[in-house]
Amino acid sequence: MAGISLRNIFKVYPGNVTAVSDFCLEIEDKEFIILVGPSGCGKSTTLRMVAGLEEITAGELYIGDNLVNNVEPKDRDIAMVFQNYALYPHMTVYKNMAFGLKLRKEPKEVIKEKVMNAAKILDIEHLLERKPKALSGGQRQRVALGRAMVRNPAVFLLDEPLSNLDAKLRTSMRTEITLLHKKLQTTFIYVTHDQVEAMTMGDRIVVMKDGFMQQVDTPQNLYDSPVNLFVAGFIGTPQMNFLNAVVDKTGGGYVARYGDTLIPILPERASYEKLESYVGKEVTVGIRPEDLHVEKAISNREDSSFVLIDVTVDVAELMGAEVYLYGQCQGEKLIAKVPSHLSPKADETAKLALDCTKVHLFDKETENVIR
Repeated sequence: MAGISLRNIFKVYPGNVTAVSDFCLEIEDKEFIILVGPSGCGKSTTLRMVAGLEEITAGELYIGDNLVNNVEPKDRDIAMVFQNYALYPHMTVYKNMAFGLKLRKEPKEVIKEKVMNAAKILDIEHLLERKPKALSGGQRQRVALGRAMVRNPAVFLLDEPLSNLDAKLRTSMRTEITLLHKKLQTTFIYVTHDQVEAMTMGDRIVVMKDGFMQQVDTPQNLYDSPVNLFVAGFIGTPQMNFLNAVVDKTGGGYVARYGDTLIPILPERASYEKLESYVGKEVTVGIRPEDLHVEKAISNREDSSFVLIDVTVDVAELMGAEVYLYGQCQGEKLIAKVPSHLSPKADETAKLALDCTKVHLFDKETENVIR
C-alpha cells in the first residue's frame, strides 16, 4: 500500500494552455481523496498524471517513496476505473476481469481465485459468463471495479465512475464504493463534478477551479468554513445565498448593513480587529438556505442572534419533509430550506429569521473569507 505525494505539479499543453498549476497535495496511505470542481478545472488531468496517462510538465510525483514522473503506467501499481467503463465488448465478464492478470502471465488457478473473490465481493458471480452488452449500467460499473480489484493495486483511481448512471443507481453505487474502500483498505483518488458525491464519500476533498486548488479539507470543514466565495457557492445544496452589504461600526461592535436590515457580525464569525479596516466598505454576506428559518420556528426563542428579513416567495418547491423557498429580499434572490409544515406559499411575503451565528463574510475584491 502507498501514500501519494504531488509536489508543485504543473500541466501545460501546447499553445501555453495551463490545465493544472502548482498542485501540491500529500495523500496518506488508505485515504479516500476526492477531486471536485466544475468541468475544465483540471481534476481529471491531475488524475491522469497520477496514472501516467498524461505527462507532467513540471513538479514531482511520488507513489510511496518512488519518484514516478517517468515510470510507465503499468509499473506504477495503480488501477484506474474510467467514466465509460472501457470493457472489452467481445469478452465475457470473467475474461474482462481476468485480462490484466493474463497479460502478467499469472497462473490460471491464481487468476480464477482472484476473479471469483472480486466477483463475490461485488455480487456479480451470476454475471461472469455474460458479455457487457447484456449488462445494465450498474452491473458494468461493478465489472469495471472488479477488473481493477483483481490486480490488488496500491492505488485506485476513479474518474467520474458514476456519471453515466441514473440518480437512484448513483446513490446506491456511492454507498457500495465507500464500503469497497473500507474492505480493500487501499488508497482511493476519486474525481467527480458532483459535490454531493464528494461530500458523502471522501475523507478529504480537494476543490479545484481553473487548474488551481482552492481548498483541501474534510467535508464538514469545507461546508462550515469555506475559504472563499467559490468554495462557499460550490459546496452545499442548494447553494449558499450571497448578499451585498456594507460594514458599519455600532456602539458595541460591527454590523453588515443590508438595505434597511442590520446584521450583527459576531466576533466568532470575524475578528473585530480585521473588521475595522472594512468599515464603510462593501462586503459579501453568505448565509446557507438552512440557516434561514420561518419566524414561527424560532418564536419561542429569546435569542438576539436572529435577524428578521422580509422575503417575497416566488416558488415553493416541495422536497418531501422540506420545502425550498425561492424568493427575493430587497431586490436580491434568496433560497431558504424550511420544514414543509411551516412553509409559506408562493406569492406570499414571509418573515424569515437569519441566523447570525452562521453568517460568512467575504472580501468583495479578493473573494476570500474575512475571518
